[in-house]
Amino acid sequence: MNYEKQLIVNERTGEKYYYIKHPTGLSIYVMEMEGYNTAFALFGTKYGSVNTTFKTKNDADFVTVPEGIAHFLEHKLFENEDCDVFELYAKTGASGNAYTSFGRTAYLFSCTENFPESLSILLDFVQKPYFTQATVDKEQGIIAQEIKMGEDNPYVAVFFNLLKAVYHSHPVRIGIAGTVDSIAKINADLLYRCYYTFYNLNNMVLSVAGNCRVDDVLEVADRLLKPCEDAGLECVFPNEPDTVVQSEYKCSMPVGVPLFAIGFKAKPCIGAEMIKKEFESAFLMDLIFGSTTKFYQDCLRAGLINSSFESETLDGDGYFVNLLEGESNDPEKFRAMVNEEIARVKREGLDRSEFESLKKSRYASAIRAFGSAESCASLMLNAHMTQSKPFDAIEILASITYEDVAGALDELLDAERSAISIVEPLK
Repeated sequence: MNYEKQLIVNERTGEKYYYIKHPTGLSIYVMEMEGYNTAFALFGTKYGSVNTTFKTKNDADFVTVPEGIAHFLEHKLFENEDCDVFELYAKTGASGNAYTSFGRTAYLFSCTENFPESLSILLDFVQKPYFTQATVDKEQGIIAQEIKMGEDNPYVAVFFNLLKAVYHSHPVRIGIAGTVDSIAKINADLLYRCYYTFYNLNNMVLSVAGNCRVDDVLEVADRLLKPCEDAGLECVFPNEPDTVVQSEYKCSMPVGVPLFAIGFKAKPCIGAEMIKKEFESAFLMDLIFGSTTKFYQDCLRAGLINSSFESETLDGDGYFVNLLEGESNDPEKFRAMVNEEIARVKREGLDRSEFESLKKSRYASAIRAFGSAESCASLMLNAHMTQSKPFDAIEILASITYEDVAGALDELLDAERSAISIVEPLK
């Protein structure tokens, strides 16, 4: 086959990877890591739980499918007519798995030997869907139990109740597995339609790192990839206002201490802009609420938080929210203190020296991540999925300034666009 292998080198770190746009439409990333015993591979599609409304160039109009179908598809692809995929991996010594998130589905394996054979298994089974109504009916029962278990989990409830309080109509407010009612609408025909729409190689990426060779990857790809025409896929999302739905969402469950999740809604973005905003969010969370701050220590001593307290950013197509999560004897008081602290920082400013120290620490962690085959493969896949490039993150982190972070405070931590979810103990 005719294609170009592009070798991309980061002058700052010396790290390098190959990028190939395969004639079949698939984007392939390979990072050869000398001296490593482990190889890690990810075969992913830009198809997650939020992709429920879509069309291709052959469709007259957009179609909306039941929530949870991306997760359902992931489960079913591990079964084929002949045997279970895990049995095939067991013969090569590889460890296989998969995951579905809000914005993607990925199939993966790691191994220390028989890499070409394991890669052949991965590319083969993901391209061979096999659904019957009987197997769909069986899976509906299994996933329904999974959904019900999630509904009984207070940590799951506090998270998704927050998203329902923050988002009016974006499908991120629905659990990745869907609902018992939504998966009951799934049938074999729908699965095939979604498979051939989203598992088109033009919508997919193969990312490999570690003890591997680009020529071995391409030999397997040339042999097993099935050419397909770009479907002209378009996904749309409901118009989402800047405001939150409600400022507070409470429920009661069997917990010993109240759980809380506080969310700050921000404008969504893609590509390098998303990466920069993620870093700005992370710096703000550490500088204002991190474990070394006076705020954190005061709240800890007062019992308003405990060691479970953490922050994170959740973002993707059409959504961006910064989260504070944990356990508290008085979540509403803690939320009030959070808002007071944000207001104080807006008046007095962030600690510049602490920012510089955090930046050095974060940069060192980013460099260390290149020492893991799994981290490198994930980095390349994540970059492709977010319409950025694998080395964009390290470059953006190196160039981000105190002024960038301080300037993002008003948008990223806006109390007027925030909500709290609380799970209280049963009375």
